[in-house]
Parts: sequence; structure tokens; C-alpha cells
Amino acid sequence: MPFRLDLTVVRVSAGCRPVADAAVDVWHADPSGAYSTGGASFLRGTQVTDGSGRSTFRTIVPGWYAGLAPHIHFKVRPDRRTGTTSQFFFPEPLLLQVYARPPYAERRAPKHPNARDDRYRASGAAMTLAPVPDGDGYRAAYTVGIA
Repeated sequence: MPFRLDLTVVRVSAGCRPVADAAVDVWHADPSGAYSTGGASFLRGTQVTDGSGRSTFRTIVPGWYAGLAPHIHFKVRPDRRTGTTSQFFFPEPLLLQVYARPPYAERRAPKHPNARDDRYRASGAAMTLAPVPDGDGYRAAYTVGIA
């Protein structure tokens, strides 16, 4: 399922001013729950924020794997010495709709994909994306605040 993620990076300690030229990495599992490893690099990418602190990733809704809520990892690197890493989660109703379609439907999706993950329960409300329909897929925007 196509997914567009628009991220804006702001520096909280500077009055939420946009951070230009920050490297933003994202990575996540494919529909079968697998990550790229070794020499493979599918569903991994880096964008550099523009002058408004924005970057855009065109990817897919991630699959799931045992015991964890479906998520997208991200890391913001405003310079070569520092970085902030976290995860974005998805609302369960959207996941259940997506997971009923191929190729996700080739495996039985969990009934409650988020509820079984301690990390989601600890931070899910704060880090859950709010996707909206976008063509044949979805898109979401999120502002990431760094120190």
C-alpha cells in the first residue's frame, strides 16, 4: 500500500525554528514483516531537509512481525555528532484495512496489531501518525522536535 510521509524537523530549544540540511533516515519492514539486511536496502532511505525543515518519503505501509506494533523507524541527524531516533506507529483501524489486501493478506494479521507492543502502549499516542487517503494509498505529516 503506497504511503507518503512528510516530515518537518524543528529545533525546540530555538523556538521551534525549522532545521535545514538535517539528514532524516527511515526504515521499516516489508508486507511480510522482513527488513532488508546485508547488501539489500529496500524500504530504507535518507532525505535531507530543505530550508523549511521538510523532507518527503514515498514508501509503503509497513508489515508486522511477532510481538511488535507495525512501525516506521526514523532518525534525525542535524549534524555529524548528534542524532535522535524513534518510531512512528499507525492507527489500528487503518492497519486492519490495509492488512486485508494483498500482499499483506497473504498472512493472517493480528486482531489488535498495536495492543501487544509495550513500546506502542508507552508512546503510541504521541507517535501515532494520522494518515489520510492519497490516491491509491495514504499520506501523513508529522513535525519532529529536536533539542
